[in-house]
Amino acid sequence: MNYKRFPLGPLWTNTYLVWDDSGRGFLADPAGDPGQIDEFARARGISVEKILLTHGHLDHAGGLPAVLERFGAPVYVPEKDASLVASPDPGALEWMGYDFKGTDDFSTLRDGDVLEVGCMKVTVLATPGHTPGSSCYLAEEESGSLLLSGDTLFARSVGRTDLPGGDPDMLDRSILKLAALPDGLQVLPGHGPETTIGAERKHNPFWPDGATTE
Repeated sequence: MNYKRFPLGPLWTNTYLVWDDSGRGFLADPAGDPGQIDEFARARGISVEKILLTHGHLDHAGGLPAVLERFGAPVYVPEKDASLVASPDPGALEWMGYDFKGTDDFSTLRDGDVLEVGCMKVTVLATPGHTPGSSCYLAEEESGSLLLSGDTLFARSVGRTDLPGGDPDMLDRSILKLAALPDGLQVLPGHGPETTIGAERKHNPFWPDGATTE
């Protein structure tokens, strides 16, 4: 399994291109102009077959119009954040400068749903707290696994819960859910650098009590 991170948009949100050795891939969290993604994909013969959103906040979805124009792939959104994508907040649109009036041309996802892209199996892990629909995507194939954690889990931090729809208790339960994953699993957050479950288990001050190791 292969991936490349593209920090895009006004908040430098991590947009990820993930693909298998056959060149079939998906895009997660289209945050801005996909020109460099398109150039990279064309140069390596990568076909973008699906577009996934970890949640509905505008800095993760605002690049959808341009991405759809470039790739035309089906879009998948966590069910409980569908309204955020269908009707973006006008104030956020003005502040971030996106030309995105919303869309309902997408399929919704629930906890446990599985998508297939090439040789990869992508499982939806509902991890609410940052938003009601926040989800992580566990991408797996024979060569390895990746967790795309959106704004649920960051390197040494977790997502904020002070925005509308945020819930700190739910986020705590979501991190506890992620704590059941193996230490060696690589984590690709929505902002900042990559990490692993093991590194967060040892060093993340927000890791739940009882889910740490020596």
